[in-house]
Amino acid sequence: MTGERRNGFWDAVDGRAPMPTAAKTLGWSLIQADPERAEIEVSFEATEDFLNPAGTVQGGFLTAMLDDTMGPALAAILDPGMYGATLELKVSFLRPAEPGRLVGRGRVVHRGSSIAFLSGELLDASGQVVAVGSATARILRAG
Repeated sequence: MTGERRNGFWDAVDGRAPMPTAAKTLGWSLIQADPERAEIEVSFEATEDFLNPAGTVQGGFLTAMLDDTMGPALAAILDPGMYGATLELKVSFLRPAEPGRLVGRGRVVHRGSSIAFLSGELLDASGQVVAVGSATARILRAG
């Protein structure tokens, strides 16, 4: 799926490096990535452990899912040895999310040499948007 792309993101997706624990906890899976358009589509599995007292997915988990949608949109286009650190994250919750599969769509709105602006949305199984987000990330060299 990813060809010859190499960096921390692609290494984890292709199994050359371990998947981050947070991504595993959220049930993260890559659906598709388009590095030329700086867009990504991923899925999450919201388990019963993610529910609030009302029986819907707690907002903190939805926020983490959006962060793990937008961040990889940037990570997929970075050079080896580079990573994006979230500086600011805004989330708007539009409707309750039920347990099960959620799809995240993220994109890099603008990338400069050290800062990137990101956007994303989470959709439920029926295709309705449950949350939207935007983020600012600093592009850093690992190590």
